[in-house]
Order: sequence, then C-alpha cells, then structure tokens
Amino acid sequence: MTVFERTHAVFDDEDVLRDDYQPERIEERDEELEEYKAYFQPVINGKQPRNIFLYGKTGVGKTVATKYLLSHLERDAERYDDLDITTVYLNCEHLTSSYRVAVNLVNELREEGEQISTTGYPRDAVYDMLWAELEEVGGTILVVLDEIDYIGDDDSLLYQIPRARSNENLHDAKVGIIGISNDFKFREQLDPRVEDTLCEREIHFPPYDGNELRNILDKRSTLAFEDGVLSEDVVPLCSALAAQDRGSARQALDLLFEAGDLARRNGDGNVTEHHVRNARSRLEKRQIEESMKDLTSHDHLTLYTITALTVFGEEMPVRRQTIYDRYEDVATSTGFVRSDRCDPVAPPRCGGGRCRGSS
Repeated sequence: MTVFERTHAVFDDEDVLRDDYQPERIEERDEELEEYKAYFQPVINGKQPRNIFLYGKTGVGKTVATKYLLSHLERDAERYDDLDITTVYLNCEHLTSSYRVAVNLVNELREEGEQISTTGYPRDAVYDMLWAELEEVGGTILVVLDEIDYIGDDDSLLYQIPRARSNENLHDAKVGIIGISNDFKFREQLDPRVEDTLCEREIHFPPYDGNELRNILDKRSTLAFEDGVLSEDVVPLCSALAAQDRGSARQALDLLFEAGDLARRNGDGNVTEHHVRNARSRLEKRQIEESMKDLTSHDHLTLYTITALTVFGEEMPVRRQTIYDRYEDVATSTGFVRSDRCDPVAPPRCGGGRCRGSS
C-alpha cells in the first residue's frame, strides 16, 4: 500500500519561501548593498579587509545580503591570480563566550575528524590553535559572526582577531570580521576598544514597509506557487500584516508559506484571505508555545500566578504584593518552595531554577 505520493498541489517550489533560499537578486536593499559593496572593495584590491558591523531587526535582509555579496565576491576573485578568499560563517546563537566561538571557528577550519572538544583547553591554547588554522588557510579570510550579540560581555575574541597581525599572531592571513546583530544595544555593551575595531564600518538595515514587502513576496510567490493559485488579496494581506508588526520579510514569507500549506492540507484549489488569517493565528500560537518552552521554572510559576489572578477576576494592573503572596501559595502547593532570594516579579538571583528549601 502506498502511503506517500508526490504532489504539486498549490506549490510549484515551496523551498523558495524557506529561510535558507538564496535569491538571484536581493530586492529593496539597493542602498545597503551599494554601501556594503564599497566596504568589500579593499578585498578585491588585495588589501586588508575592513571589519563590518550590520544591525537591524530580524528578517530585514542582513544575513541574506551578506551571503549574496560574499558569493559574488568569491566568484569574482577567481579572475585574479593573486587573490585567495575564504569565508567562514558561524551562527553564535548558542555560543555565549569568546572561548566557545573560538573553538567553533577552529573546528570550522579543520578537516572532518580533526575537530577539538568544546571544553578542556585553556583559552590561550584555543586562540593559538585558531591562529595556526587561519595561517594554514592563508590569503584573505572573512569571518561572519551572525547573531554576534549572543557572545555577551565576553568579547575578547572580537578584540584579538582584528589585532592578530599587529600582535604577530598572524603573518600571511588577512582576517576581517563581519558581525551581524539584531540587538541595537549590543554595541553599547562592547569594550570601547572592541567597538572601535568591530564597528569600523556600519550598515543599518531598517524594517521593510508594506510596499517593499509586497514586491519581495510578488517575486517569490511567482516561483513558489502554481499559476493562478493565489487570490489577488493574499500577497497584499501578508505584506500588510508583516509591515504592521515588525517589517520582517521572514515573517511575511512564513505567513505566505503557512497559508499555502493550509490550503494544500485542506485540499483547497486556491489560497485565499481566509487561509492567511488562519495561518496568522497558527503562527502566533506556535510562537507563544515556543516562547513558553524557554521559560524557567520560576517563570512558569509566575506566569501561572498572573494567569490565575486574571481568570479569577483580579483587577488589572495587579499590585506587586498580591502577585507575591499568590506566587508563594502556588509555589508551596506545587512543591516548588520559594527561596528567600527569589522574587516573583524580578529575575531571581538563583538563576530561576527549581528552588527547594531556603538555600
């Protein structure tokens, strides 16, 4: 018995709407791309690369623009015999220290089977391994650190890499850092010496407006969907909803994909406004569920406390002491005995774990 069969209902190529799709042309970012391109000019001239810092909200084109230009830079550099360009891309989402970033960079540069453990080495030893690997690669090396703000306060690597040549840790390799961040305040948290170097050149990617999102979705939907499947109001509605929220192309594309997926699963021949609005509700619910999974035990108890107060008719806003008293009752009744150091409103100094006793 056949359980699965291929079908092209609704979608022609749904991967066009995925996060990892690299378009042949970047829409609605001409000014940013021109500025970005100018900062890469020293590289194609065989000179020391600039350090570039990109910032803007999620889904405004920072990463896709970076990958687009770097792919062209590597391809165009092949015309010159004296150029050797290597790109190393690293997402720092789960890398909360310079040590962890350095280890992962070493492993990105090493052959399969030669990677090092993520723990157990002195930091200086890891840095020495990194310099050795960069020297082995040689030429011009562009290190892309996406979501660089996850490094937090431990930003020593961001100081060390740009100064590796002047400190004689590197001789042949010329390294440039491209930092990408969604956090506008990240720069303010940097050591002033790091800020001067990392933010040598800056590019701000603003949110998209409704018309820009509509143009992006028009281009992608032509490739993603079967002819005549989308109702006329689908793309404008997806664009408007995303523009009203965060101005994120990622959000608009996710909404369009989810609407198409709902139509496919329902066996509907067209994607309509009804599918878009249902898709929006589903995505919002999914986002809330994912956010709740990341809460600590303390956060769950606090959320439950405020929800209970709301359900039982407590007038909002609730007094802090009322939340505090109810939290104690909930913590005791569920076996989570509140530590004296925990506060149900402010983040706990104990880290928000499961507190038992008064320690």
